[in-house]
Amino acid sequence: MKTSVVIVGGGPAGLLLSQRLHQQGVENIVCESQTREYVLERIRAGVLEWGSVEVLRDSGVGERMDREGHVHDGSDIVWAGQHRLKMNTRKFTDRPMMAYGQTNITEDLYAARDAMGGQIIHQAQDVALHDLTGDRPFVTFTRAGAQERIDCDFIAGCDGFHGVSRRSIPDGERSEYEKVYPFGWLGILSETPPLPDIIYANTERGFALCSQRNAMLSRYYVQCTLDTDINDWPDDRFWRELKARFPKDLADAIVTGPSIEKSIAPLRSFVVEPMAYGRLFLAGDAAHIVPPTGAKGLNLAISDVFYLSRALCAHYRQGNDAYLESYSDMALRRVWGAARFSWWLTSLLHRFPDQGAFDLRAQQQELAYLSASESYMKAVCEQYAGLPFEV
Repeated sequence: MKTSVVIVGGGPAGLLLSQRLHQQGVENIVCESQTREYVLERIRAGVLEWGSVEVLRDSGVGERMDREGHVHDGSDIVWAGQHRLKMNTRKFTDRPMMAYGQTNITEDLYAARDAMGGQIIHQAQDVALHDLTGDRPFVTFTRAGAQERIDCDFIAGCDGFHGVSRRSIPDGERSEYEKVYPFGWLGILSETPPLPDIIYANTERGFALCSQRNAMLSRYYVQCTLDTDINDWPDDRFWRELKARFPKDLADAIVTGPSIEKSIAPLRSFVVEPMAYGRLFLAGDAAHIVPPTGAKGLNLAISDVFYLSRALCAHYRQGNDAYLESYSDMALRRVWGAARFSWWLTSLLHRFPDQGAFDLRAQQQELAYLSASESYMKAVCEQYAGLPFEV
């Protein structure tokens, strides 16, 4: 087979890139190692920056999002059992946020690719990338026991943290930066009405979060140790622990019900540099991982795709490679900003095993200062809402 761009990975980043390229007449093929059903079953993020909302609309996949997504003014933080503040992005940046699940986005993207006749190869095993620094790179894989090959001009690595794309950059040509946190998030999804606001909690029992996906789908998390056994956490125990981490008025307002998904996610920060090597360009989790505290993972993937689709379209439509040449540096500026913000918010809201009395008081004081200082809050909201894309 031959095409202009091979996209390795059929999650939201790969599907969105495929959609945006197709809109501009750039041929592409998506290679995904899993089945469509598997991809659609993955439960991931659900808080969108307004810039991400606009990119999805521009990509022709905004109709359902605008109908079902919940627009809100930012998120709240409670601490010391009673204090509450709002990171009001609408007030301080004139940009709201939207709660809309990544699973729904993936469904919308699949529907759009089907409608446009997009080519998506599922169950592509043993994917390998070749001749990345040459003029004609190609991708090989096996499907149904037979080896196949796609020749192309460029390869987009959108295959996540465990994918082959990042590892295809030679060791001496890439630098990796990682921080592993000494705790995880135990999360459940329930078909219950969420609280009207997304609320973070800093408590002596550990971090907790009340989030939302739609009017009848809620997402809740509690901080847990890395050796937590999910079998030790039946629904009743989870609800008791969650409510114990919120003030009584909020705890009483949480509607409980059977979980439809339960999982434990370890937290890490990870960035690889550069995000380009020859004719390979990385996007999304293939290049970076951030702790979910800052709600940046999906939004970073969307911004990567915005930059990369613009660069590839400029190459094919205008013969201009300036955006391709600057892609890695431009994307990494946003990535490092989001990585720093996510690290900061994680450090502010969680209890660490080695925290002493001084650390705890300093943490409480920073929350108090954030609550009292409009200038500090404005700077935080600018980062939480997402900075504008570079031109």
